[in-house]
Amino acid sequence: MYQRLLYAVLLLAAFTNAAVTPPLGYHRQALLPQFTQRAASSDNATCSTCSLYEEAQSVTAAKANVWSQISPEDNLAVWNLLHDPASGLNLTDPDTAILTDNYVFYIDIVHVNKSDVLPYLDGSGSKPSSWARVIIFEGGKPEPVSQEYMVGPLPVSNETTIQKLDYLYNGGSGGTVPFNGRYFDQKRVDASTPLLISVMSNITDITSALFGGVWYGYTDPKSNLSATTTTPTSFDGNQAFQVIMFRLPGSATYLRPLDFFVLLDVTGTDASLYKLKGLVTNTKFFATVADLRAAFEAGELLEEFYQPSDYDWALVKYNSEMGTRELEEKFAPQSLAVGGKRYKLDSEQKYVEYMGWSFYVAHTRTLGIMLYDIRFKGERILYELSMQEAAAQYGGFQPKAASTLYHDTYFQLGADIFPLVEGFDCPFGSTFWDITIHDGNKTTVNPDSICIFESDAGFPLSRHRAGDTSTSNEYGFLNLGVVKASLLTVRSIATVGNYDYLFDYAFHVDGSLEITVRASGYLQSSFFYKDQGAWGPRIQEATQGSLHDHVLTWKADFDILGTENNLQVTELKTVNTTMPWWPELGEFEQIELDKHNVPTERELSWGDNGQTMYTVNHATETNKWGSPRGYRIVPGKSNIRLSTLNSPFSRHNTALSKAQLSVTRQHDTEPWGNSVQNLNMPWKPQQDFAKFFDGEGVEGTDLVVWFNLGMHHFTRSEDIPVTLYSEAVSSIMFAPQNFFDQSQDGDLRNRRWYTTAPEATAGGNVTALTSEMYGIDLPQCRVELQEPSLARIA
Repeated sequence: MYQRLLYAVLLLAAFTNAAVTPPLGYHRQALLPQFTQRAASSDNATCSTCSLYEEAQSVTAAKANVWSQISPEDNLAVWNLLHDPASGLNLTDPDTAILTDNYVFYIDIVHVNKSDVLPYLDGSGSKPSSWARVIIFEGGKPEPVSQEYMVGPLPVSNETTIQKLDYLYNGGSGGTVPFNGRYFDQKRVDASTPLLISVMSNITDITSALFGGVWYGYTDPKSNLSATTTTPTSFDGNQAFQVIMFRLPGSATYLRPLDFFVLLDVTGTDASLYKLKGLVTNTKFFATVADLRAAFEAGELLEEFYQPSDYDWALVKYNSEMGTRELEEKFAPQSLAVGGKRYKLDSEQKYVEYMGWSFYVAHTRTLGIMLYDIRFKGERILYELSMQEAAAQYGGFQPKAASTLYHDTYFQLGADIFPLVEGFDCPFGSTFWDITIHDGNKTTVNPDSICIFESDAGFPLSRHRAGDTSTSNEYGFLNLGVVKASLLTVRSIATVGNYDYLFDYAFHVDGSLEITVRASGYLQSSFFYKDQGAWGPRIQEATQGSLHDHVLTWKADFDILGTENNLQVTELKTVNTTMPWWPELGEFEQIELDKHNVPTERELSWGDNGQTMYTVNHATETNKWGSPRGYRIVPGKSNIRLSTLNSPFSRHNTALSKAQLSVTRQHDTEPWGNSVQNLNMPWKPQQDFAKFFDGEGVEGTDLVVWFNLGMHHFTRSEDIPVTLYSEAVSSIMFAPQNFFDQSQDGDLRNRRWYTTAPEATAGGNVTALTSEMYGIDLPQCRVELQEPSLARIA
């Protein structure tokens, strides 16, 4: 008894003071539970409150964030300059403008040239100036267009100029988009609404009989149906149309579609020339209202299924009808930084340092969160990492589903990043940053819309147990090492219409960088028909989950130790070989590597069975062992491309979504793979990504890798009420590939190292266990969580 008690006391000392466990000659089966047992702590010990909510340490960025959004003051100054009669733009205030006026659509920032930034970042070059990017709808011109301008340098002074922003686009018209192909804003909706009202107000008896509702206008209180449109609304800018679907209104309107569609021709600025293209119900097309009425009166229009009048089933709240789960009344586990924050911030410059990593965070209303000058242990890995487009294309045998393509940059994804819920969207104790959105001459602040936090990875970074059952000691091993894995995440969530996209940039302590996107929110659904199962299952009384693709494109401008980089392809191949020590086998199969650099710009794909590796290497730098220093691109979950390659709705305007990854040469004139107004120009886009591939060499030069994440959304009843983040997820990782001489875990002290050694005692030879903690004690503190409260948008 004394022997067991002595062991327990001294083993506790070993875990808390890195002492040597005294000898104990007892069977291994009894010792293993003791070895794995947690050290006890005094129930009466006093401890302070965990420092979860303490601010991160501050650091001063060496250089200013040259990619940051223009200030509210600059935005207002640009607005005033544009509206000055001396500018010659003849602008009308958007609040009072009509289609045939000139008015400002939005103000953002012009992408700063990399060739101007690098001399500033890496030397004594001057800080690049900021320029505003402005889109003006010029409906007052003889040939109405949308035109982009650049205004700068900023702040506004006598040197500031207003110039057309043409050089960034390769579609042939620069920053000009024809009226019919431009963004379908509220002015265009207002112009087409009278025609839609005239159609729908003449068939109220039909819609009442079929759907129990009527529509007299978007704001008319007599309307008890909801109208929604789709995109694109043109093919090449020579025509414009609307495909309008009706639904039941309310928070869950996306899940309550009706079997009724109106197609309008809305070409040009003269609304008196707009006309009806047709109506669709029962999968039948009617060219006129008279044709529809004739079919209705003949009893040919029948509805087999009806949407429920309530939509409580479609809300993201507790559903008591599903019952309860045992022990679910307990608060779920949390990831808490009980040891305090281990990252540093320059919140003014949006600069972050963490465990050897450093980077800048920027934001635009078009692209959302972007990262720049990403370094590990002082060496640059990437110049830019930014989401370029979030596309979604649907399929079906109904007008909306069959023709729908979305580009979420068209809807200004970056302006739809809203406050996060602490403890649920992000861990308790996260750091939260605001974002600013310029809307006309006003600026809105979306508080707490970016969160930064460190978390446990959920697995050890590395471990090994040396020894086996033949090891002649009570522990069964000679030594055991295990290293804790953690990561810093920068997160934002963009709610674009029905979908909530969650974006994570995770910086692992081993030098790996992981990008993850998840999708939740409501499906865009279709009316259910028994014979349309090819496009999705029935998921509610009268609702079909519409089959669709989500494809999100990223730009990764690698600068591995500089701009002289190669993209190396390593293919694992099977070959037939002979070996003199196996003469009896003759020729037999084995695996080997085949390596080559990609010579020119091209689209690429992931190899079958994961047998292809892509690595961005420096052209000449090698590690200690003579291997090129580089970073491997590791596919994760659901690395897909767009399924449809020749659809009329995504023919040329979505070219960047059609390959799993690709490589191009870096140019200041190619900062974006897409245009914010590409969506309505599928046959003649403003920016054609396919034209980036013009045969330029990419060996030993500044190259950009474009890659796609996303998911083929095989819809299911479990998408009700909303799609789940757990399943709708896609990811990729950039990991060191011979960039270092060894793995980057040796300098981490958050680890444990156990060794065993024989020791002579009065009772005989026994085994002593030594535990090394490297000065990292387990924190003892009291957790006091604060109930989250959502910040108001200012």
